[in-house]
Amino acid sequence: MTTPEKAELYRTALEMLNLSGVPYMVGGSFAFQYYAGISRSTKDFDIFTRERDVQRVLDVLMRAGFTTEMAFSHWLAKAHHGDKFIDVIFNSGNGVAEVDDEWFSHAVDELVLGVPVKLSPAEEMIWSKGLIMERERYDGADVAHVFRHCSGLLNWDRLVRRFGPHWRVLLSHVVLFGFIYPGERSLIPSAVVRDLVGRLLAELDEPTRNSKVCQGTLLSRGQYLVDIDDWGYEDARLAPRGGLTPQQIDVWTAAIDKPKD
Repeated sequence: MTTPEKAELYRTALEMLNLSGVPYMVGGSFAFQYYAGISRSTKDFDIFTRERDVQRVLDVLMRAGFTTEMAFSHWLAKAHHGDKFIDVIFNSGNGVAEVDDEWFSHAVDELVLGVPVKLSPAEEMIWSKGLIMERERYDGADVAHVFRHCSGLLNWDRLVRRFGPHWRVLLSHVVLFGFIYPGERSLIPSAVVRDLVGRLLAELDEPTRNSKVCQGTLLSRGQYLVDIDDWGYEDARLAPRGGLTPQQIDVWTAAIDKPKD
């Protein structure tokens, strides 16, 4: 999954985090392998923590030899050590999937690189990945693979609650799962399907809302800018409807064309 040199550096960082007592979880490719059974090579390492603990995590990583920065004030800090990177994540780019106490309540104990850690929960992985539908990145296959590999272990009630008002997005992944794996549709509990489809049917009899809002920006930071900039739609990410300020949205949008690390 990673080179011996990188593994040793990440191992040292995890051990120092454990000694510090700062609460954190491991996500990314390590958690995905656990929940989906798929191993991926990766150039970086994902750590999840609450926003209030970000600086404590960064302080530990600095002592481990990393250079740190707050890449985006609303969701992501980064640590660099040559060609080695650690993402310190405390929210999602759209501001929806904030890392809160519930992440830690349902985290899974596991060994990563031989170090005891907590993995970010499968439900939160689905929640955050399910809302990524960029032109250059679509995480729907990841969601389908997690459904397939550990559907019987998921807390479906909690997963539905996590999506909250964005339940249509979860329904879209449930429908696609039945298309992707027609012989394994029963892995999704029928009660969940009936609940979500029932919500959809109930809306058919509701009056059309007059609010002109585009929620596409919760799925892609770039593909729905025309709706916001030229067509007069309200950006669903913007507070108080969403969790981001205009300044945070501007910075996140301006970074679209920047080369990735």
